[in-house]
Amino acid sequence: MSTAATARTPTGALEGLRVIDLSRVLGGPLAGQILADHGADVIKVEPPLGDETREWGPPFQGDASAYFLNVNRNKRALALDLACDEGRDVLLRLLEGADVLIDNFKPGTLEKWGLGYDVLAKRFEGLIHATVTGFGVDGPFGGYPGYDLMAQAWAGLVSVNGSAASGPLRVGMPVIDMATGANAVIGILLALHERHRSGKGQHIDLTLYDTGISLLHPHAPNWFMSGKVPGLSGNEHPSISPYSLFATRGQPVLITVGNDNQFRRLCHVLGLPEMAEDERFASNALRIVNRRALTEAMERQLLNYEGEEIARKLMDAGIGAGAVQRVDQALSHPHTLHRQMVVELGDYRGTGIPVKLSRTPGQVRSAPPEYAQHAEQILSEAGFSAEQIQALQDQQVVLRERKRHGR
Repeated sequence: MSTAATARTPTGALEGLRVIDLSRVLGGPLAGQILADHGADVIKVEPPLGDETREWGPPFQGDASAYFLNVNRNKRALALDLACDEGRDVLLRLLEGADVLIDNFKPGTLEKWGLGYDVLAKRFEGLIHATVTGFGVDGPFGGYPGYDLMAQAWAGLVSVNGSAASGPLRVGMPVIDMATGANAVIGILLALHERHRSGKGQHIDLTLYDTGISLLHPHAPNWFMSGKVPGLSGNEHPSISPYSLFATRGQPVLITVGNDNQFRRLCHVLGLPEMAEDERFASNALRIVNRRALTEAMERQLLNYEGEEIARKLMDAGIGAGAVQRVDQALSHPHTLHRQMVVELGDYRGTGIPVKLSRTPGQVRSAPPEYAQHAEQILSEAGFSAEQIQALQDQQVVLRERKRHGR
């Protein structure tokens, strides 16, 4: 390798990849952002009303909510009315230079417009089309719209989250939406790899429901093997003990003991040598049976410590432990900053890039776009003249400003 090549500023692993992102809300946009973080040219195509999450606030920065800003950086923006023939013609022009299409329309919408995968595949043989829906196009729930919270309920996540005191609880983040976005990226990369061999694209079918079912570890395998229906687990792990939340003198701490050696070290750190010799706690299976007695003994001793203090002592001893931090504490923690998991670019501030490649690292190159911010640039690159762009804008096929409901 030449010196010049070695000194060259690294570019993202996906540089040269062109993605048309028709999706809104979270799963699809997050997938597009991950691809964009790693160098792909992602064109976000919004409808006349815009991505509805622009209004999911407060808080807001300008005309966009924090929710929208967190999953749309590094993209260029165009607003297009796909309900009209002219808008669909513009999309087809954009697809001529695209590798990937992402959408999360209600099943049947693109087909109604003559843009289903069977049609697109004939015209764009190498196109990879990732579709995110709630439940898929067929089956008992086929065609229904889907949102993270309802998927959490149908997929069983809510039934195991919470305690007897709280009752069933949703997971506090849109975990299914976000995992579906990650699955979309996995599927797109798999299809891109296969395209090197076949020269052909393919359709990727992603549903919130499927992702939710796939997240049921360890509850699904436990039920498959035992037939026992999992219930609300609170903070306790159904298969490991101690592996739970414990009170301290200050902030609570989660302690995760994975094997008998770690349990003996735990007893040593807590100053409870007799607990390491207690036959009731001699193995994980026995600790599960005697969980209540173990928890009571540990919490009596843990009340002598502050949460962060004992968590660090346990970690120093090779035992998993975590003080329960608030979001502000987590985002300002020295390790968060060391790992570059908070990024700033002008007025934009967001979470960092978790997948860190050594030679071609991801990068935050641009803040989330304003509505239709790059319309002229994108259309010009697609071969439209200035006169044609002006005509499309005058006809409201390409929009300059968001339409509002009732207008």
